[in-house]
Amino acid sequence: MTFSICVREPYTADGDQQYRFGVAVTTRLPGVGVPCPHVNEHGAVATQSVTNPRLGSAGVDYLADGLGVEDALQALLNADDNSSERQLHGVGRTGSFAFSGDDCNGWYGDRAGENYTVAGNLLTGDAVVERTAAAYEDQRVDGATDAEDADPLASRLIDALGAGQAAGGDKREALTVQSAAVTVIDTGAAESPYWNDLRVDASEDPIVDLRETYRLAKAGYEDAIELYDDPDDEDAPATGTD
Repeated sequence: MTFSICVREPYTADGDQQYRFGVAVTTRLPGVGVPCPHVNEHGAVATQSVTNPRLGSAGVDYLADGLGVEDALQALLNADDNSSERQLHGVGRTGSFAFSGDDCNGWYGDRAGENYTVAGNLLTGDAVVERTAAAYEDQRVDGATDAEDADPLASRLIDALGAGQAAGGDKREALTVQSAAVTVIDTGAAESPYWNDLRVDASEDPIVDLRETYRLAKAGYEDAIELYDDPDDEDAPATGTD
């Protein structure tokens, strides 16, 4: 009852191989950011349809243990008695995987592109998946040089969701309480800013609200860094915990 996108963006920094991994997801139910998106420094996985959150959490754990994404996610499905009702897709440091069980509710389907996967069910049609993929492809970033001038991955994933929503999105118009989430991890970053992990748990227009939440979170983070992290500013407030 959802559509989502999982992304891997490899790049180099100071001669080292690094990765940005991210998931963005939306549905016509509250709280989609709790069970569906799963990300760590080894990959990104989304689990949906008749959702089994363990498929996502165990999936990224298996990636951390060194399994390839295809082997990890297929092994989890093989052990799941209800796999025909699941959608499970994602990317690891190498490879990608997308599965839609035969008992998912239509329209359902998935797509695996270069360094990304998209999947959805109970959608208005295949245009939702195709537009989500196309919007990401239009803004995809590979390599350190391009990354310096690009919008952050979280912002681009929200835009991809917006394109899918504009193409029809979830078809259950009678359900007005919706949700959306985005989660990104960058292996080359010294720390993860707050705006890389955001959720709108209950809204009638969750992608618009997620985009605004992202804008405010990014601006607030940057304001705090400017105010508190300048060691040469004698007038900056103290940063104690009290």
